[in-house]
Amino acid sequence: MSKSNLFLLALLVLVFVLAGCAAATPTPAPTATPITAPTAGPRPTVPPPGELVLMSHDSFAASESVIKEFETVNNVKLKILKSGDAGTALNKAILAKGNPLADVFFGVDNTFLSRALQADLFEAYKPASASQIPAAFALDPDFRLTPVDYGDVCLNYDRAYFQKKGIEPPQTLDDLTKPAYKGLVVVENPATSSPGLAFLLATIGHFGKDKYLDFWKALRANDLLVTEGWEDAYYAKSSWGGKGGDRPIVVSYATSPAAEVFFSEGKLTEPPTGNVLGDGACFRQIEFVGVLKGAKNAAAAKKFVEFMLSTKFQEDVPTQMFVFPVMPSTKLPDFFKFAETPKKPAVVSAADIDAHRDAWIKAWTETVLR
Repeated sequence: MSKSNLFLLALLVLVFVLAGCAAATPTPAPTATPITAPTAGPRPTVPPPGELVLMSHDSFAASESVIKEFETVNNVKLKILKSGDAGTALNKAILAKGNPLADVFFGVDNTFLSRALQADLFEAYKPASASQIPAAFALDPDFRLTPVDYGDVCLNYDRAYFQKKGIEPPQTLDDLTKPAYKGLVVVENPATSSPGLAFLLATIGHFGKDKYLDFWKALRANDLLVTEGWEDAYYAKSSWGGKGGDRPIVVSYATSPAAEVFFSEGKLTEPPTGNVLGDGACFRQIEFVGVLKGAKNAAAAKKFVEFMLSTKFQEDVPTQMFVFPVMPSTKLPDFFKFAETPKKPAVVSAADIDAHRDAWIKAWTETVLR
């Protein structure tokens, strides 16, 4: 082989060797680009809760969990402004007309319904469930005031007292004037007490406008006791109230015996008191709620009206205020089997109450207290 051929062969071998070395050299891995976490944006903020002011009589009550549910769902804080007896609370609302003390008012009953409507305090608002309310309770067709609950004012009597004395409990209003019941009855002043006024109306509905004072004269002659309010009559003056009272017949509610069982926390299996449910012996009170004109939070006030008709609130009514809810589909608690209703309560129209309320109270005062 010639020298030139040897040179070419050597050159080819060198080329192949260099190529093999180049192929064996590892390819450097690509440099990883660091992944940067996305910058978190501003979190959505929940606006602070608004305030809803509820004005009511002193007996308004609702479970804390029920109120909390309304507040949570509607992002509002409920402030409850208790303002005395139903009549006193309404008078305060009337005096504040145009610059209301609250957004929504609960506690106007049918004894003061016409006064409240004539004062033009409430904004018309018909709740979505209004069609489910029995017509007997929906006394304002414009729904400036919406019914929430009802209860019958009547006479309660001490079962043990009458059993011990061997005397039959009274069955009718007429019975109260008999010698057997002398010094046994306590009633509330209708000028200062809502149940007192309701009982006065029962006597007017039963005996009539011209004869009711004859009943009260006879009752006064039979050693009647009058107190300013329900709490004093029921707890301090009754023979079962535990405060030294000795009167076994007290004006209260037909649901009061059921409340006695409830508050005994299992100690009582039947109530210690009974009801006088004779024809015309009771007067049915219906309580209403309404949105006050000029309310600062009218939107929340309307939602509260809706809420008071909800199953949640209506089922809470018997265990908190011991009256019946107006919605007929509401499930009642077991102890309400002791809550009675009269077959024939006395009837006095709202128009008559409005026209004669003050005159009736004045005549009663002159007959009974002077």
